[in-house]
Amino acid sequence: MSLAISLRRSPGDRSGHAVLLGGVLACLVVVTGFLSLAVGPSGFTPAGAARALFDIGERAGDTMIVLDIRLPRTLLGLVVGAALAVSGAVMQGLFRNPLADPGLVGVTAGSALAAVTVIVLGAGTLGAVLGGLAFCMLPLAAFIGGLITTTLLYAIATRQGRTSVATMLLAGIAIGALAGAATGMLIFVSDDRQLRDFTFWTLGSLTGATWEKVGVATMFLILVLAVLPGLAAGLDAMLLGEGEARHLGTPVQSVKRLAIFAVAAAVGASVAVAGPIGFIGIVVPHLLRLVIGPRHAGLLPTCALLGAVLLVGADMIARTVVAPAELPIGIVTAILGAPFFLWLLLRQRSIVDL
Repeated sequence: MSLAISLRRSPGDRSGHAVLLGGVLACLVVVTGFLSLAVGPSGFTPAGAARALFDIGERAGDTMIVLDIRLPRTLLGLVVGAALAVSGAVMQGLFRNPLADPGLVGVTAGSALAAVTVIVLGAGTLGAVLGGLAFCMLPLAAFIGGLITTTLLYAIATRQGRTSVATMLLAGIAIGALAGAATGMLIFVSDDRQLRDFTFWTLGSLTGATWEKVGVATMFLILVLAVLPGLAAGLDAMLLGEGEARHLGTPVQSVKRLAIFAVAAAVGASVAVAGPIGFIGIVVPHLLRLVIGPRHAGLLPTCALLGAVLLVGADMIARTVVAPAELPIGIVTAILGAPFFLWLLLRQRSIVDL
């Protein structure tokens, strides 16, 4: 079932639901973010975390834990979760299919390949050439990798102005496999230290979050958010088909370019600072679409809020379920998201008959 069919079956305007849900999710972002400061092996209570956050009568060590370790990690989780969820919603609107997701169609794999390439070269040639600027190359490389992958995917799936969903899904699998193979080759030639870093990084993690990473990720997310008002109406029109969207006066090619750039920026920044994290981009948009409908004016901002809440919540689970050790956050999102994806696939079996 395509998103266009879902739009025609939408039982009236649910924009009021979107506004109400957006307010609830905004409150949840604040609550979840605050709880994230108190959750961990240090044994903070919410009151203690609040005192340390505002440096009210707390020990210097506790204040440092909250301000220099947990607060950047929480903010990074909020930013990355929002970016991944919005990317999934944009891709689903662009390809008019609820199964489109940066992870499933190879965009994440392309970003990861570029980032791993920078990590490998950073220990040698790239590190010697750029010195302290090598860190800036990681998000830039991940962005370029995501942009190239998304553009290639769209070019393969589009013919005579029409995008084939079946071709898109199959091409995404192939591109993801090629990028995964190339990443594996880089890992094969890496040393033991790099291999341990790669193994943990490829599962996704917010460990090692710094204010520098938060700043870089936020810069890319602001870029994505800046184009959202121009994308919402265009994506709504494209749900009816590209031909119908052109008749409605929608600049289809401009919408496509903005969507591709936004997804590449968001996914590239997320992969660079947190590694590949799956299922946020497919679970969040579809769940919200069931509640507030497919209109992107309400869907995109609520996706950002719910994605932020879910990723920070998953990070709290990762920090506590095997404490004092820590699970990679990608494992948690996969455990939570894979069953939902299977349910979605079984619920809409017509997709496999494209």
